[in-house]
Amino acid sequence: MDTSSLIALAIPVFFLLILCEYLFGLFTGNNTYRLNDTFASVSLGMISRFPPMLNLGFQGAIFAYAASHLNLTLMPTESWVTWTIAFVLYDLTYYWMHRLHHKIKVLWATHVVHHQGEEFNLSTALRQTSSGFLWKWIFFIPMFVLGVPAEVFVTVGALNLLYQFWVHTEHVPKLGIFETVFVTPSNHRVHHAQNKEYIDANYGGVFILWDRIFGTFIEEKADLSPVYGTVKPLHSWNPVWANIEIFHQMIRDTIYAKSAKDKVRVWFSDTSWRPADAEKRFPKKINNLDDFKKYNPVISKNVKVYGFVQFFILNVIALVMFFTLDRQGYGETVLLGTILVVSLTSVSMVFENVQGSSLIELVRAGLLLVIFFTGLIDSSLLVSQILVVSALMNIILISILFPVRKIFLLAK
Repeated sequence: MDTSSLIALAIPVFFLLILCEYLFGLFTGNNTYRLNDTFASVSLGMISRFPPMLNLGFQGAIFAYAASHLNLTLMPTESWVTWTIAFVLYDLTYYWMHRLHHKIKVLWATHVVHHQGEEFNLSTALRQTSSGFLWKWIFFIPMFVLGVPAEVFVTVGALNLLYQFWVHTEHVPKLGIFETVFVTPSNHRVHHAQNKEYIDANYGGVFILWDRIFGTFIEEKADLSPVYGTVKPLHSWNPVWANIEIFHQMIRDTIYAKSAKDKVRVWFSDTSWRPADAEKRFPKKINNLDDFKKYNPVISKNVKVYGFVQFFILNVIALVMFFTLDRQGYGETVLLGTILVVSLTSVSMVFENVQGSSLIELVRAGLLLVIFFTGLIDSSLLVSQILVVSALMNIILISILFPVRKIFLLAK
């Protein structure tokens, strides 16, 4: 079992805890959830599972090679010492990987997704990149060279990631002496803040000790509330755009930069640097925290109802898909993954109140019916049956909740 499989097993627990936090927020009068923001966070979490499901990348092969041919065998096998060292070493490696992902633009492009949310709650922990498989593995090769067994690496990696889930909340105050050693909600709130007083700090996964040792620790101040999100706002709920936004910017800056040196530097520079000529042509809009307004397009009650139903349905589809992988052919998994990505993107347009989004949703429902009845996905699969039911439900909902004139672009 790999890290992705272990995380997949925890997903139902994550959703239960998210529901508990939401209800607690309502009960205490401090709700930190918005439907649109939560939809975006969970959408990004869903599609982040597809690269490992489809075996994209080659980190497994690299790890196997390092373990077989570069292994210094410095770790005793089947020993609590190995487990302890591996756990600590993984977190130290994570610290430096995380820190560099905030400093080097091409790395930031794969990590920015996690910081785009302007709310801070347990669903924020699910905002994960779909492109991290491209180079995160590079940082962990030394662990295999030292002789950390694969099963130990997988387990400590999963435990590290699972630990990080609970620190994404505003409801837990400072925890006294615990703050000295471990990452907590308080010091992780600082990490997600875009305030100039807080930015670029607190990179640890489990231990905040690394930040204290290497000079990147900043304490949360009672008189300075964190403002969450990225300095350059995303202003979109679209999960695909969230994943490619920085890549798009880098490619565009590379094209318009006149200097060959700048064309290369774009990719490996500090995250805030851009070529002067590209910056002049495409100026970057930065948040004014003195007058900060969260991205929150105005939508009708009917749109909210439709969006909530889609949020529920797509989560059910994703969970069923994840837990029935062994019954799917590779081609079916690719098609189901594509359907889910397209569906999440389409629904995000509804949340953004994009003109024509209801028509796109109607077309999407029709295509799902075509895919089902043409047998592109085995109709005996539970996920296939849920898809066709959801398509019929969507057609009914659209006809009830949206005026005909709006559906067919005859009115805004």
